[in-house]
Amino acid sequence: MANLIAIVGRPNVGKSTLFNRLTQARTAIVDDTAGTTRDRQYGKTDWGGKEFSVVDTGGWVVNSEDIFEEEINKQVAIAIEEADVILFVVDIKNGVTDLDDHVASILRRSKKPVILVSNKADNNELLYNEAEFYSLGLGDPFSISAISGFGTGDLLDQVLKVMPEKEDEEEELEQIPRFAIVGRPNSGKSSIINAFIGEERNIVTNIAGTTRDSIYTRYTKFGFDFYLVDTAGIRKKAKVNEDIEYYSVLRSIRAIENSDVCILMVDATRGIEAQDANIFSLVSKNKKGLVVCINKWDLVEDKSNISIKTYENAIRDRFAPFTDFPIVFTSATTKQRIHKALEEAEKVYENRKRTVPTSKLNTEMQEVIAAYPPPATKGKYVKIKYITMLKGSPIPTFIFFCNLPQWVKEPYKRYLENKIREKWDFHGTPINIYMREK
Repeated sequence: MANLIAIVGRPNVGKSTLFNRLTQARTAIVDDTAGTTRDRQYGKTDWGGKEFSVVDTGGWVVNSEDIFEEEINKQVAIAIEEADVILFVVDIKNGVTDLDDHVASILRRSKKPVILVSNKADNNELLYNEAEFYSLGLGDPFSISAISGFGTGDLLDQVLKVMPEKEDEEEELEQIPRFAIVGRPNSGKSSIINAFIGEERNIVTNIAGTTRDSIYTRYTKFGFDFYLVDTAGIRKKAKVNEDIEYYSVLRSIRAIENSDVCILMVDATRGIEAQDANIFSLVSKNKKGLVVCINKWDLVEDKSNISIKTYENAIRDRFAPFTDFPIVFTSATTKQRIHKALEEAEKVYENRKRTVPTSKLNTEMQEVIAAYPPPATKGKYVKIKYITMLKGSPIPTFIFFCNLPQWVKEPYKRYLENKIREKWDFHGTPINIYMREK
């Protein structure tokens, strides 16, 4: 399971630039204007064989005229509460400011591993300025340049050193499917969980999870046998004034990482919203199986086939290019089709474990490739010679051996994926396709 790293600090110290550097993406907006980052950014990175989730927070501000100040401060506090390691970013060019002192005083009380990162060390002369940051009482500063990448490798080495060890209690859990109920607030997560376990509680056993805020509930009714990964309402945040939307995504990160299949709850009365898309992107980035539940369907007046089809098309269009997943219309209140959601989740779990014999894979896919070979680029023709399915991978992974793997573009990979899905049932689960030179 991945660990969570939070990047915090005052405005305009380069937090979003560092986020983009660590995640090797450009999803966070970078600008010289302080307070640019208000919406949260989430990404994945790996270093030394370990995978991390990274969250970029807005700059910590006090007594400013920015109307978003209070919300940004709450979200930083939540990130500090939820993270395993905190990267406190300061500006080596400007030195220690009153805001840095303010944030440092909060971090010293957090009892979390904190790494002091002095950013913008764009030349060697600036390294002499790092001694000033010892006054913050957070140990040795790590001087980096997020924009050029200088020092980020050493920083990640330090992250590995201070990262808390996770208790290894998953041996039994590995053999049983783990389904996570995720979604934005008020989408019906708690209601559907209560609908699942509300009867005959003697057959439901709570087992402490491997993370501090996830609980595995063993569910064995009606022929099912799986762990329900539930994070809703497990810990009360007495000292944190919660921003519900942001907090729900942080909790979703934990639930998704601990699961095999995610059941994404969508409020039928409100349709697809930005928060649904955010949580879907988390499921997609973590390569988990997916079942979408359109909950509160009993409250929708128009339940015709046209309405259902319109809803399904809107969801698949919004979540493209991954569109091969089941959609179930449920009502947690009336328990309408809630067991259909569990049946679909079990099917998706089985599809994740599906294997295709190499001989059959080559026979079927070589015909597909012959019918539509990879497009020539700059006069170079790609010849795919051999296909195999990687064994032991957590999700279906296919390796295509060819002479010029670098010339095979994403549209052709999607074509191959679609053909694989047509010939074998991988409904609900992501597929990895890699090109390798032979």
